[in-house]
Amino acid sequence: MEVEMKIRGLMMDPMTNMPIVVLKDLSGDSVLPIWVGIYEANAIALEIEKVTTPRPMTHDLIKVLLMGLETSIKKVVVSELKDDTFYALIWLEREGRLMSIDSRPSDALALALRHDCPIYVDDRVLQSSKNSNTVSEKVSNEELRKWLENLNDEDLGRYKM
Repeated sequence: MEVEMKIRGLMMDPMTNMPIVVLKDLSGDSVLPIWVGIYEANAIALEIEKVTTPRPMTHDLIKVLLMGLETSIKKVVVSELKDDTFYALIWLEREGRLMSIDSRPSDALALALRHDCPIYVDDRVLQSSKNSNTVSEKVSNEELRKWLENLNDEDLGRYKM
């Protein structure tokens, strides 16, 4: 089963100084932090802030290419969590035919923002992310999860949705 989620915001992990995309389900019960690289976070932040760049960035170029090919993005799905790495699928439709493309979650999310399409997370991924840590990491992970669930707009800084 897939759970529809929205990007709640983009922030820096206070422990590792790595960017985190925070996904939250529509009912507000589940939160999923996905650590991404600096460049990927920048691509997401540019779209959150609606910044126009003088030349097309990679995700903007992909958007234009898909439009030119009369192909739409129907949805993106964070589909798997394996060895602490998230995987995603981008679901495309062209001439009534659906196809899925393997993607990094950060790229899928950057494209979802640009195409205004729904974002889903497989329920198994949500469960795995809650259970995927060793015993020594569980305490800090649970504290981080509680902290993420209780974030307000000011905590997210300027990259909030």
